[in-house]
Amino acid sequence: MLSKTCEYALRAMIYVAQHSNEQRMVSIKEIAANIDSPELFIGKILQSLSKKGFLQSSKGRNGGFYLTEKDARNSLADIVLAVDGDKIFTGCGVGLHYCSEKHPCPIHHEYKKTRKEVYRIYKQATLEHFRDMTVQSDAYLKRQ
Repeated sequence: MLSKTCEYALRAMIYVAQHSNEQRMVSIKEIAANIDSPELFIGKILQSLSKKGFLQSSKGRNGGFYLTEKDARNSLADIVLAVDGDKIFTGCGVGLHYCSEKHPCPIHHEYKKTRKEVYRIYKQATLEHFRDMTVQSDAYLKRQ
């Protein structure tokens, strides 16, 4: 449902939210190691998100990524839309291009409810929420 790029983007942004502030930046190396992602790939993803205004970056020896108060108000839905577009929230459950209210696929009506619920979950989950919560032992960002 989500592209690999989007999965990495979400995990990286949650990690940055949990481990950075304007006094402490998180390096690409640290992020990649802690979310089980290739450094170059996560670097490109975060640079793209930085250019789109989702987080801040600073170059140099002590550089890295961090969130401002404004950045922390973004939701996971905002990140998904920036990386993958709205297909997960509006697309057909079986991948048909012509699926609609007038021409529904076999699972259209049930899937429509699920899409709305998925959007609600992603929209309510803000980076601010992750920044403010303590890292819990039952929530993992790295594959075990």
